[in-house]
Amino acid sequence: MPPTAAPGPYLDALFSLAGRRALVTGGSSGIGRAIAEALAGAGAAVVLMARRPDPLRTAAEELRAAGRTADWVAADLGDRAALWAGADEVARRFGEPDILVNAAGVNPRPPMGELTTEEWDRTLAVNLHAPFLLGQRFGPGMAERGWGRILHLASQQAVRAFGNSGAYGVSKAGLAGLTRSQAEAWSRHGVSVNALAPGFVHTPLNEAVFADPVRAEAMARRTMAGRNGEADDFAAAAVFLAGPGAAYVTGQTLFVDGGFSVT
Repeated sequence: MPPTAAPGPYLDALFSLAGRRALVTGGSSGIGRAIAEALAGAGAAVVLMARRPDPLRTAAEELRAAGRTADWVAADLGDRAALWAGADEVARRFGEPDILVNAAGVNPRPPMGELTTEEWDRTLAVNLHAPFLLGQRFGPGMAERGWGRILHLASQQAVRAFGNSGAYGVSKAGLAGLTRSQAEAWSRHGVSVNALAPGFVHTPLNEAVFADPVRAEAMARRTMAGRNGEADDFAAAAVFLAGPGAAYVTGQTLFVDGGFSVT
């Protein structure tokens, strides 16, 4: 049997992000950071957005040290005026993004009866309103150019109650709905819109649980894979959904959870 051709051109046609610009909110830590690294590794020029400048600066510097193209813009995603200003700064400094990843999130966990209106408002603002507003800012431009990818970070709590879901579960259920609505609006114009739903993942949001080995092991036993998730588990799925191979995948929520959602 003759040797097969090198897979480079074929894989590039499916997965390469060379020449694309990506904006990743929450890109300085956790799953957002892992997705930013993956997109940059696939060739995209990545801009990170979150509230705190120092972690953003560090993340961008580390990406550049690894030979990637990366920069950052600080903006409070829960403040509409700051969000609009940050989005405009991204477009002005780096150009309109081809890829938008909404990974920023907050997750207060008081019992429902103790959830304050301030916690409710902040959670919905960051987790749901910001992805909507950034979609309104960048989605029409993607559609006009005939190519775009929007990727949201959803949650198990979009479909099930889990661990004082509170405002967080509501925001993620809304995000799954937003995924479908944006897909309906823009997919015919070459813009694929999808969501990733993690299981139980070792991130700063879940650090308190992972500090308790008994609780962490109990969560791992609920998966089919026999372990809890790590941020890097989302890299390949994000590159696929952000790339040319996902042109006909849209409006979907992909569960990356080691089988947690089907046990």
